[in-house]
Amino acid sequence: MPQDGTQAAGAAGQQPRITLVDVSLRDGSHAVGHQFTSDQVARVAAALDRARVPVFEVSHGDGLGGSSLQYGFSREPDMEWLRAAVQNAPNTRVSVLLLPGIGTRRELRQAVELGATVARIATHCTEADIAPQHIALAREMGMTVCGFLMMAHMLPPAELARQARIMEDAGAHVVYVVDSAGALLVEEARERVQALRDALQCEVGFHGHNNLGLGVANTIAALEAGATWLDGSLCGLGAGAGNTQLEVLAAVLDRMGIDTGVDVYGAMDAAEEVVKPILPRPIVIDRDALVIGYAGVYSSFLLHARRAAERFGVEARDILMELGRRRTVGGQEDQIIQVAYELAQRSGARTGP
Repeated sequence: MPQDGTQAAGAAGQQPRITLVDVSLRDGSHAVGHQFTSDQVARVAAALDRARVPVFEVSHGDGLGGSSLQYGFSREPDMEWLRAAVQNAPNTRVSVLLLPGIGTRRELRQAVELGATVARIATHCTEADIAPQHIALAREMGMTVCGFLMMAHMLPPAELARQARIMEDAGAHVVYVVDSAGALLVEEARERVQALRDALQCEVGFHGHNNLGLGVANTIAALEAGATWLDGSLCGLGAGAGNTQLEVLAAVLDRMGIDTGVDVYGAMDAAEEVVKPILPRPIVIDRDALVIGYAGVYSSFLLHARRAAERFGVEARDILMELGRRRTVGGQEDQIIQVAYELAQRSGARTGP
């Protein structure tokens, strides 16, 4: 097995090891408006460590450096969150997310100095060619590196595999199919993971959202197609209708006889006793979250759309459907205000605060 902790794909006679990754403290940042405190991060990190979750991710919802007017200001710097996480999880590997153009190499180096050992370099699914320098740097610093192809429903499987090869060639140990909109149907998730598995030598991961209620089902389909890194979050805490619910996924995998090393009871307790009390609202598939999956819109747009809907006196689902028609992607949050304004103009609704 490679020293970085990943497992070579297709090793003869070996059962692939499944790595569960919790994203409550990164994707969950979207759901709380990036208002985590270091104390909350510390408590969640300690609970994940007790539950023997092998990897969890900490950063602004849009990755290192994401705290901004465009994406939403964090209550505290994400380096403070990272410090709290590492100090309270001595047995668990801590990951950070970086989107080239938002996060920088300087912030990646700071994360390593604070104890992060996994880097996930994320791009839109058509833009893998902007990731190689960050992937290479993370490898130079000894990190396990994951390429993260967001909004994967927007590319057919063969095209997605071509993008994935760019990340593998740059040095990624794992490349992810990322269902950022929670828009993939079960067979669509399976096909995309299978395409990557057929095209790559490195490991393949899957990151799901639950906007169509398919988070666990899609993740199991991804597993069956060859994915060995699987994401989830406690209580499903994440953008939109949340991520694949980690404690549920751990229980399902245990029922399937798949050893993930996770303490299922510990994951249940972490969700119920630590994460649930800090939820600003229940993570459910309500009308707006469902529209995100139905329209294929970036899950993190949900809170932005709700705020714009209130400001301009229009419906959030109308904003989201129009964003879907325009095929907007992460980084185009400014379009949310533009669409809300245009809808208000058409309907005669108010156009100011």
